[in-house]
Amino acid sequence: MSASDDSLNKPSRRLFLGAAGGLAGAAGLAPAMAQLAPSHPQIAPAEAEPFYGAHQAGITTPMQESLYFAAFDLAATNRDELVTLLQDWTKAAARLTVGLAAAPGAQDEQAPGLDSGEAAGLSPSRLTLTFGFGPDLFDNRYGLAGRRPAALADLPRFAGEQLVDGQCGGAVCIQACANDPQVAFHAVRQLGRIAYGAATLKWVQNGYSTASKTPGTPRNLLGFKDGTMNPTAATAGPVVWAGDEGPAWMNGGSYMVARRIRIALEHWDRMKIAFQERTIGRQKISGAPLGGRAEFETPDFQAVDANGDYVIPDTAHVRLAAPANNDGAQILRRSYSYNNGANFVAERWPPWHQGIEYDSGLFFQAYQRDPRTGFVKLFDRMSKIDALNQFTTHVGSAIFACPPGVQPGEFIGQRLFEA
Repeated sequence: MSASDDSLNKPSRRLFLGAAGGLAGAAGLAPAMAQLAPSHPQIAPAEAEPFYGAHQAGITTPMQESLYFAAFDLAATNRDELVTLLQDWTKAAARLTVGLAAAPGAQDEQAPGLDSGEAAGLSPSRLTLTFGFGPDLFDNRYGLAGRRPAALADLPRFAGEQLVDGQCGGAVCIQACANDPQVAFHAVRQLGRIAYGAATLKWVQNGYSTASKTPGTPRNLLGFKDGTMNPTAATAGPVVWAGDEGPAWMNGGSYMVARRIRIALEHWDRMKIAFQERTIGRQKISGAPLGGRAEFETPDFQAVDANGDYVIPDTAHVRLAAPANNDGAQILRRSYSYNNGANFVAERWPPWHQGIEYDSGLFFQAYQRDPRTGFVKLFDRMSKIDALNQFTTHVGSAIFACPPGVQPGEFIGQRLFEA
């Protein structure tokens, strides 16, 4: 299970993929920064990520510490109302990412607030807001049925998943990431307020990561490094960004698969370290592949031990996820750990323990050019024979088309609505 490798998280890679047309860099930040009020002189460019650019921020942007993800159903009755919502969201997002209130103007004490105010005085904390369109947007309420990309195909049913209806799908999504959880939640809260009457909240998930706090690859709740096999800055472009193969409105966008994966931590914690390492296919402390010495060393999937058995077992997670064993299929993982408290759980595997367990795991997000040749190809086999399935259950699922970025004066997804 991976989220982000070292090459995507070092401060020196802030402009990740810039040379390949990835992020807008300082030029993309300037239009939004120009709106800063004199009351915010303390905000430095290093505290704000570019909102405008060729691609949406929050995809190849180095991971922040906190995530707040929300999926919405649409209540807009016609296409014009939907366009107005997206225009309003775009204007508010540009302001929020530089630390401004969601809406401009003087506050009228006899009217609802222009902003709920809980982020007043806080830094933008590298806030990014990423918007996606789900299959439900294209049910022809808004005349868009013929513009649904083929790559935005409904995900198939996978072996072992136990999807909860209230944790799946959505017509649109907002992914907020920041180095302050209050800033991330505040942003989604404001956009939800703006959407009143046009969109309704369907489900949410918060999460956290050590990616921006610790050097090297961050660890997930299994205690293993998470993201070693992610594409590097030099190779991620063709993996992540959609091109001419699909509709023009998605050129430069990306497809997100979001999965909430509950991990039976109590079960995992009872396992011997050697068993855990054979389940993952890597050493727990160093992150090196079994039989290797360094984390980013290419795994030797042909190496055998004295008994003739593979050093990296047939069912090891790393073997099944490796591009080398999947005809080159690859995704960009941008995943956050979560802890939703505790719930009654019946485990899927022996000893079939039942009782109150942590409702914790990984909010897995995969970005790719086409989910059919990315996540679906990778996970179909993994869902059947991955040894990690003894401890993980996919309980939430969604797929979204994240359109390309915007320039000042445009709105998110504008090309989708153009003739």
